[in-house]
Amino acid sequence: MPLKAVILIGGPQKGTRFRPLSFEVPKPLFPVAGVPMVQHHIEACAKVPGMKEILLMGFYQPNEALSRFLVSAQQEFKVPIRYLQEYAALGTGGGIYHFRDQILSGGAEAFFVLNADVCSEFPLQEMLEFHQQHGDMHSFVILGTTANRTQALNYGCIVANAGTQEVQHYVEKPSTFVSEIINCGIYLFTPAIFQHIGEVFQRNQQELALEESSNGWQRAEVIRLEQDVFTALAGSGKLYVYKTDGFWSQIKSAGSAIYASRLYLNQYSKSHPERLAQNKPGGPVIRGNVYIHPTASIDSTAVLGPNVSIGEGVTVGAGVRVRESIVLHGASLHDHTCVLNTIVGWDSTIGRWARVEGTPSDPNPNDPYAKIDSETLFRDGRLTPSITILGTSLLYEITLALLTEAASPLQLNPFVTIPAEVVILNSIVLPHKELSRSYKNQIIL
Repeated sequence: MPLKAVILIGGPQKGTRFRPLSFEVPKPLFPVAGVPMVQHHIEACAKVPGMKEILLMGFYQPNEALSRFLVSAQQEFKVPIRYLQEYAALGTGGGIYHFRDQILSGGAEAFFVLNADVCSEFPLQEMLEFHQQHGDMHSFVILGTTANRTQALNYGCIVANAGTQEVQHYVEKPSTFVSEIINCGIYLFTPAIFQHIGEVFQRNQQELALEESSNGWQRAEVIRLEQDVFTALAGSGKLYVYKTDGFWSQIKSAGSAIYASRLYLNQYSKSHPERLAQNKPGGPVIRGNVYIHPTASIDSTAVLGPNVSIGEGVTVGAGVRVRESIVLHGASLHDHTCVLNTIVGWDSTIGRWARVEGTPSDPNPNDPYAKIDSETLFRDGRLTPSITILGTSLLYEITLALLTEAASPLQLNPFVTIPAEVVILNSIVLPHKELSRSYKNQIIL
């Protein structure tokens, strides 16, 4: 069966919780477990038999980084990959409706739609088989998973028939408990979905025409699959849920990127064991799952892991300890530094004997259905404890800075200089700052 896949990558106005990391590269290209975030999606789609084309869809302006990635991905996965740019943010349904002719060209009988800001095992083949067993050419499948009762309120909630898995009721982010089955943001559609999206488009047009007070900024083309389409399809016999027991998480913030990296590194033991570093004579000490780019230079006395990703051209000195962290390309960790729960930005330098530490934002390990919480910047009037972020092109000389308590979101943007023996805790440092003292729980403008 001819298939296509659409990956919704959003745009620069989205992903604000991912800043300052998304200032340097588009969020979908941020490295998670050693490869760009969206590459995990592309790899999963390319493995599905009959996949004819993969379309990335969003409203990023075409840029060199995105173009270079698309060329590289096409060569690696041997499948056509294109980027379709929306003229504005059209919502999860508006974009695919706008480009419906591109999606259906070549006679695709079904297509997957995946949100780029999720990490998953991507059971796409299983969804396809489930659709063939339960549905027809006029039915559609949502990938679902189980969340705990409290966190389910933060997602689209699905009430399904226990026998047939037909979706009977769908509510996006309800105010009261509806169901523990949540929407994973991964769908399988047939061309019949465009009829239902078209009905929403026509209704939007009619409503805008009746609103005399409309100031023109509303668009009939802005359509949300979840609120506008799934809610109406529920109970019609055309929408089903395939429930997965595999891992799944959103990637909304920098803290969730470290958690997603851990999930993918765990999966590498089965899918890509060649990507995981091993303990070797004369090499660094590896604890747990660690990815090291072939071009990185790691001292033999360094200790890495668990859940560490070392990028291209990174230098790690003697006695360095790194755990639960992502170190991006070109960074340099000088001798005896300690980096915990941190994202070290591109070309950053951390001075000798420095300790850079953040607070992990993992789900509750004692609850098998717990998900990572969407972090807000403030809680009870204070900055929310989170991972530490060292932004791009920074000079870090935090020598002998022993952090006696968990560092919370330390976000340092380009051209910030941190002098020796300074401790920065739970602070956000904006660009073009040269600090001369320690800070705690502050946004430094």
